[in-house]
Amino acid sequence: MTGLGALLLPIVVASVLVFLVSSAIHMGPFWHRTDFPRLPAEDQFRAALRSVTMAPGDYMVPRAYGMEEMKSPAFAEKIKEGPNVIMTVMPPSAFNMGRSLGLWFVYILLVSIFAAYVAGAALPVGAEYLPVFRFAGVAAFLAYAVALWQMSIWYHRSWGMTAKVTLDGLIYALVTAGVFGWLWPK
Repeated sequence: MTGLGALLLPIVVASVLVFLVSSAIHMGPFWHRTDFPRLPAEDQFRAALRSVTMAPGDYMVPRAYGMEEMKSPAFAEKIKEGPNVIMTVMPPSAFNMGRSLGLWFVYILLVSIFAAYVAGAALPVGAEYLPVFRFAGVAAFLAYAVALWQMSIWYHRSWGMTAKVTLDGLIYALVTAGVFGWLWPK
């Protein structure tokens, strides 16, 4: 077993490198440029939404209030006629990139801590590169990628989008695993 204190260097280095790699992936001309296509009649759609008072949050349309309503012919007709939408309404303010990047880094740091915990619980100080790579990489991949698959299963997020974020997660996990293997205490 290797304690978390002995793994602070790989935790921090992996977090910084994953942050930099994710920034390059999302700012470069890579696979995320087409994630969110422009909505047809966007101005008309925005005007229609503004006419309804909605607090920031997650919404589903149509939305049944219970199993009885969900089984009703009227609700089935709503589903059939569409549109069927799951959406997130954000506050009407400027997007705060600094806050989002800060929270993203905290998330990456937490993933690195959990990867360190898993690898540290399984392996001693002085472990070989490949076992460290394997344990840290699998733990990181579960957090960065597999955790997102349920969005396509339950909320009909595009499987194409899920494939893209799975590729991202694989890259982040490989970076994390490589750093842990490289900087594992001897």
